[in-house]
Amino acid sequence: MRLAVNPQPPDLMGHLRTFIALEIPRELQQLIHKEIAHLRNTIGSLVRWVPPGNVHLTLKFLGNISPANVDIVTQMIRAEADSCQPFVMQVSGIGCFPSPKRPRVIYIGLQAPVELEALQHGIESATTRLGYESKERDFSPHLTIGRVRQNISASDQQKIRRALEETQIDSLGTARVDSVHLYNSDLKPTGSVYTRLFSAPLKK
Repeated sequence: MRLAVNPQPPDLMGHLRTFIALEIPRELQQLIHKEIAHLRNTIGSLVRWVPPGNVHLTLKFLGNISPANVDIVTQMIRAEADSCQPFVMQVSGIGCFPSPKRPRVIYIGLQAPVELEALQHGIESATTRLGYESKERDFSPHLTIGRVRQNISASDQQKIRRALEETQIDSLGTARVDSVHLYNSDLKPTGSVYTRLFSAPLKK
């Protein structure tokens, strides 16, 4: 299926800031929040922590699209979801991007089954055909739990690195995936508010 979409620049009024993602069960979100409590207390305000209910696995960030193009994007998501069977992800470990010496994103790890890689690759290819920018980096499935604040000192970076080295998170369980979702991200002074716009079930 080849659909035509013209992604719009971000300064146009009325556009939606969207991304395609997989949901994480509420029980796992709360367990992650509990497991990183000591880490949050140790490095506190040096990191902007993701609220438990916002923790998810992003498959593709689309950016700003017009409401008129939402239907075309949902058709694409439905087609890709229909080609993938439900699967299970293992949730375990903690790490950071791009490196422990200069952490910017703190995440919980995921063990990706082949179904997840195929689903993400299909969505990446389909959105590229629609005219969206292709992601240069390889897909690295993870759950973002915090973003390091900009312009922190070298000593604060070392503090974060030491805290991460001292934090051990083993297996937190599994997450069964049986649908793909399109979200709108509304940037507020208090943080991002996510609204689910569309859901497509995976192939039964």
